[in-house]
Amino acid sequence: MAGDMPWPEVPIGNKNHANAAVVIIGAGISGMCTAIDLIKQNNCKNFIILEKSSGVGGTWHDNKYPGACCDVWSQLYSYSFAQNSDWTREYPGQEEILSYLMGVAQEYKLYQHIRFNTTVENATWDDQAKKWRIHVSTASGSKDAEFNPEYDINADFLVSAVGQLNVPKWPQISGLKDFQGKLIHSARWDWSYDLKDKKIAIIGNGATAVQIIPEIAKVASKVGIYQRTPNWLTPRLDAPISSFTRNLFRYIPPLMWRKRALQMDFREAFYSILLDSKSIGADEIRRLHKEMLDASFPHDDEMKKKLSPNYNPGCKRIIISDDYYPTLALPHVSLITEKISTITGTGIATEGGEANDYDLIVLATGFETLDFMHPISMRGHNDTALSQVWSHGAKALYGVTVSQMPNFAMLYGPNTNLGHNSIILMIEAQSRYINALIAPVLQARRQGQALAIRPKSSRMDEYNTTLQSELSASAFADPNCNSWYKTTEGLITNNWSKNVVDYQNMIAEVHWSDYEIEGDGKEVLGTKERTSIGRVREETLVASNGVWGAIGVGWRWEVFIWFEA
Repeated sequence: MAGDMPWPEVPIGNKNHANAAVVIIGAGISGMCTAIDLIKQNNCKNFIILEKSSGVGGTWHDNKYPGACCDVWSQLYSYSFAQNSDWTREYPGQEEILSYLMGVAQEYKLYQHIRFNTTVENATWDDQAKKWRIHVSTASGSKDAEFNPEYDINADFLVSAVGQLNVPKWPQISGLKDFQGKLIHSARWDWSYDLKDKKIAIIGNGATAVQIIPEIAKVASKVGIYQRTPNWLTPRLDAPISSFTRNLFRYIPPLMWRKRALQMDFREAFYSILLDSKSIGADEIRRLHKEMLDASFPHDDEMKKKLSPNYNPGCKRIIISDDYYPTLALPHVSLITEKISTITGTGIATEGGEANDYDLIVLATGFETLDFMHPISMRGHNDTALSQVWSHGAKALYGVTVSQMPNFAMLYGPNTNLGHNSIILMIEAQSRYINALIAPVLQARRQGQALAIRPKSSRMDEYNTTLQSELSASAFADPNCNSWYKTTEGLITNNWSKNVVDYQNMIAEVHWSDYEIEGDGKEVLGTKERTSIGRVREETLVASNGVWGAIGVGWRWEVFIWFEA
């Protein structure tokens, strides 16, 4: 019986509908991971997950455009504690990933904690009560809105799991609202619209566009791709995973673990490309890119020029695809590199005077990535606005906690994105760290006391100064390209500066000297200097001069050999 369990082991019920030990914003990979660790690490079930969408999955619930898939191997793009032997392809599609996440949510009984169709409007810290007041609204027209269209929730700890890729970015192009045809953002795909025999324009040529274009070109009568900057492209080498291999993984799990470890080793070695634009790895990217261009456009030097970047590999996201260039070579597909001057009622006009009519314009223009809590308004210690702390760009201590924001933590926050490996490896480490921060707050509350933990401003600034110095020497800082990794001033706010193992080791323990500790519950920590967390070690022990391993791909065995300089 729930009534027989002590707080915070008791799930939220009717009587405490608006009070929780922990509130998590977002039911995607990060939010689910944090909730699972709350249960496993802190024996806490007194939490609420607030989800704006109608289901779990985060980006994999929202991004369901044609061809949507992951660019990390399926075995590596899964939780370490919920590895999946049933992946059907080396690179999983959106629907398969979403099904996997729904299964994990069911296995850990997370649905009882989630409030769907609920949007966080703002969050305000109460210095006296040492609690967050989170103001939420429910979806207009929903049954939840009939009960209460908006209300407040009080929480001892607030976790943001909204990530970096959740709010669609709409381009500022003249005439966009004047278009009389169909307009679709890739992150809000309308599957009721029939693409067959339509004239379709794609604005953007990043990872999303590269996945969409080959699919729509199969049915469209005309496809126009509006490219601003070319990308480095390498082969995907996707393949089905046979039922034989899946059964081996199911009944002999060490084989699955070994495959995952080898994949992590390979991906970690890939970091050398981002660190050194003159490395063997970076040259290999250039070679593969050229080979793919030569194969698809053997006699078209103009096309090769249009698709050849003038910046170093890694400055922008490296795209993996087997079918993008062959699709561009089709007679009904056009690549337009002239800048768009305006969108008319019937199509798109460029500055060079070219005009084309379309039935559908697809906006593959990405997300609002630089304002990590957009559009949620937050006010913390001494009524300090988060926008004030981030007036010169988003930053956080270890990408997790923010000065002036007590009892608040983020997953996939500033400078924790990767250009080389699975983000889930970062998320799991962050979740463990955040749960170590939550533990003393819960302990103080059990004793009828309050505890507030916030990073010291000086420590956060020191950490970020070092971080930006490291990033300034990476491919991300190449002045020849702009990317969603950095601001218009060149500040890199999104990416981590080293490899995954470095990050996991960095936050494998909480150093309490990094934080201001306040409240009558301070004695919970006493003179404690650190809390050891450890990390999930998944890489294999390899020689420092390289990585090599055999990775099963269906019935084939691909041998990857990677040498670092």
